[in-house]
Amino acid sequence: MKTGRMLLATALVALFAGGAQAQVSVKLGVLNDRSGLYADLSGEGSVIAARMAAEDFKAKEKGINVEIISADHQNKPDIGSNIARQWYDQDGVDVILDVPTSSVALAINQITREKNKIFINSGAAASDLTGKQCSPNTIHWTYDTWALANGTGSAMVKTGGDTWFFLTADYAFGHALERDTIAVVEKSGGKVLGTVRHPFPGSDFSSFLLQAQSSGAKVIGLANAGGDTINSIKQAAEFGITQAGQNLAGLLVFITDVNALGLQTAQGLVLTESFYWDLNDETRAFAKRFAEKSGGKMPTMVQAGVYAGTLHYLKAVEALKDKDSAKVMAKMKETPTEDPLFGKGEVRADGRKIHDMYLFEVKKPEESKGPWDFYKLVATIPAAEAFRPLDQGECPLVKG
Repeated sequence: MKTGRMLLATALVALFAGGAQAQVSVKLGVLNDRSGLYADLSGEGSVIAARMAAEDFKAKEKGINVEIISADHQNKPDIGSNIARQWYDQDGVDVILDVPTSSVALAINQITREKNKIFINSGAAASDLTGKQCSPNTIHWTYDTWALANGTGSAMVKTGGDTWFFLTADYAFGHALERDTIAVVEKSGGKVLGTVRHPFPGSDFSSFLLQAQSSGAKVIGLANAGGDTINSIKQAAEFGITQAGQNLAGLLVFITDVNALGLQTAQGLVLTESFYWDLNDETRAFAKRFAEKSGGKMPTMVQAGVYAGTLHYLKAVEALKDKDSAKVMAKMKETPTEDPLFGKGEVRADGRKIHDMYLFEVKKPEESKGPWDFYKLVATIPAAEAFRPLDQGECPLVKG
């Protein structure tokens, strides 16, 4: 009889222990543009990527219940801020993911710090997120304006593009990208002949392009993104700008932009990215599965960053058996990163995720073997050189 009671007690302890293991529930909010000019590069694809990360991690089997919700910030800081506050205050969201549009991301960065939650940014570019506005609650995962400027800007100057004119989106991202690229161009011995700011989002770039054309600059730097970049390049082609000898530098170009432009228009563009679906066997395997869930579209680097950032977060939660924000952030920073899309890396004290970046050139139509076969690898920028040095960002979290 005693033995039976002991067996029952042991079974109950095991049952409760198993139940206790499954008690970590995390809620992830993917906040991005789902209807505007950045919807293709982030949007629903980022939600798919976050779900894939939870499934691939086998979170449920490891005692972590993951809920993923999403919302459209419409590229407006006030809308993004309202959603973030509601998610944190009322809806129990633990982590906000993605957030393209730097003005929105900088607002979410501040709110996340106030609420002591976690923000893993993949979509925004402003290097200020790990600079003067760095936060102990934010990780900037995929790329930033310093890395883009360092890659594309220095490559263009090295190949003779030593005079520049900038066409810049008039908000935080465009200003940061212009600033960081000017610094690289001038450091490399180039000259900036002028800049012009266009409304965000824009549609008619003709007057701005004519100013760039009349400047005589060898390179027209496009400090914009998404639909703005697509329309700038299309209209530049209509004006015959590149045919007349000036080069366009797409300072932030996504694979979805190249797909929208077509190789006939986009061929020869030099660009910097942190991920390309056709880099290696692991990126190809992921992209194939992603495409099956996304109507045949290949993932952008932003969507890849959401996947990798989610994986790293879940690894930290599993290791701690806890979702306390301060503990999880400390674990994410002390644990080297490793995933099939970005390889090995680290999260620095300023929140900057470090990995290789890549300089690509868009293929000519006759070089492409099929849909989404768009890039030729020009150079790999090693992780140690790809991002702004830790001591140069003026991040208050970095001990001087």
